[in-house]
Amino acid sequence: MKRLKWPSWLPIDPYILLLLGTVGLAALLPARGAGAEVASGASTAAIAFLFFLYGARLSTREAMDGVRHWRLHFTVLACTFVLFPLLGLAARGLEPVFLSHDLYTGLLFLTLVPSTVQSSIAFTSMARGNVPAAICAGSFSSLVGIVLTPLLAAALLGGTGGGFSADSLLKIVLQLLVPFLAGQLLRRWIGGFVARHKKVLGYVDRGSILLVVYTAFSEGMVQGIWHQVSPLRLGGLLAVEVVLLAVMLSVTWYGSKALGFGREDRIAIQFAGSKKSLASGLPMASVLFGAHASLAVLPLMLFHQMQLMVCAVIAKRRSRDPEAEPEPESGSGSGPRPSLTRDPAAASRISVGTGTRSG
Repeated sequence: MKRLKWPSWLPIDPYILLLLGTVGLAALLPARGAGAEVASGASTAAIAFLFFLYGARLSTREAMDGVRHWRLHFTVLACTFVLFPLLGLAARGLEPVFLSHDLYTGLLFLTLVPSTVQSSIAFTSMARGNVPAAICAGSFSSLVGIVLTPLLAAALLGGTGGGFSADSLLKIVLQLLVPFLAGQLLRRWIGGFVARHKKVLGYVDRGSILLVVYTAFSEGMVQGIWHQVSPLRLGGLLAVEVVLLAVMLSVTWYGSKALGFGREDRIAIQFAGSKKSLASGLPMASVLFGAHASLAVLPLMLFHQMQLMVCAVIAKRRSRDPEAEPEPESGSGSGPRPSLTRDPAAASRISVGTGTRSG
């Protein structure tokens, strides 16, 4: 029997549908009372285990191999943690006409999240860009984001960030940073096991994120915060995110050209510097915002699916760019170009992957 496959013509990531289904389940059957306490405890454990796996998967050698291309990595980090937050702060003027305070807080948090890795690699490969640079740039962004995102949240969101406080920062250290460092320290002994069981642990990753989403949205339903969101507000949020993505895609492409980067490097910068990681952002938001996490992650979930659909189209067009050099044959001296996928739907399917190569 043939395995059922996701239709290639459908641009929606199937995992996004699972996330939406989880939101629907939380709306219909939110965890209450003792069930809420169990779900909260399980979510906390899942987040810690998730970041432990991130640390166990991250190859230190792979990250260090990319240091020599420091200009490219610095450019991606500047786009992710400087330009994105500046645009988020500029959007404050849209509150309260287009965005409610909670939706703006979520939008600002979106701009603080690290970049994706796996989808950046997939789209860079599809567009015939610098794949090794995309791997290293995304890995650096994920690693730096574990520390920098909470610090930026503390500075920019302050006491108004849905309950963010010094206690939340301590929770970030204990639930995210400590497990991550533990995974890095133990990688020498468990790295092989993690690599051999990558597929199974990938389901654990995704299941953990679904549990985090269910817990966050259950708390939101019990708190009644969803009554604060109207269709008009959601429409305004989508419009703002369309502009945000368009600006970042344009700046990363034309700005990198102005900085003197070649075509392959510009592709890596565009895809690594214009996207945000759902896999990293959801657990962080759950720790930072608590009961307010449901509205805080809504902008990130919408932006994530939007970036996949738009970048899939761009990558496909870049692959047919006359400037694109043909791939060297396997017998050439430089060796074959690493290729993960040429199919936009396939790239979308792996975008919410696992470990440091997740989106």
